[in-house]
Amino acid sequence: MGHAAGLRAGTRYAFSRNFRQKGMINLGTYMRNYRVGDIVDIKANGAVQKGMPYKVYHGKTGVIYNVTRSAVGVIIYKKVGNRYMEKRVNVRVEHISKSRSREEFLNRVKSNASRRREAKEKGESVQLKRLPVGPRDKRVVELTDIESLAPQPYDTHI
Repeated sequence: MGHAAGLRAGTRYAFSRNFRQKGMINLGTYMRNYRVGDIVDIKANGAVQKGMPYKVYHGKTGVIYNVTRSAVGVIIYKKVGNRYMEKRVNVRVEHISKSRSREEFLNRVKSNASRRREAKEKGESVQLKRLPVGPRDKRVVELTDIESLAPQPYDTHI
C-alpha cells in the first residue's frame, strides 16, 4: 500500500483537540490584541481549518511583523539543510497564542534592577548572575537492621 503525502499527512495527533476541549473555541481568542513585535507560539487549532499553518510550523515560536483584521504575519526561522531560513507565515488568530518564553527573563531584569538600586543605596556590591545548581550536601546513611530476603517455598496443597 502506498502512503499519502498530502498537506496534512501525519497530523492525526498534532491537529486534534485535547480531551474536553472539542467543539467551539473560546470567544476570548478573537478579542486578544496582537501588536507588531509580539512573540507568539503557533499551535494549530483543529476546530478551525481556515488560516491553518502548515504542519512543520506547529509548535514553533516567532515574532509578529504584520497585523490584519483576522490574521497576523509571523516571522519564523526554519532549519533547511545546514542553515536557518527566515519564513513569513500568515496565520489566523485562532492558531496562535502569546508566548511565555520571555516572562522569566523580563521578571529577572526587573528584579535585578531593584536589587542593583538597593545595593547602590547601601553602598554594597551585588551578585546578579545566575549560578548553576551545585552538588548536593554530603550525608551519611546508617544501616540499622540488615534483613535478608529469601524466596518463599511454593506450596501446592489447598
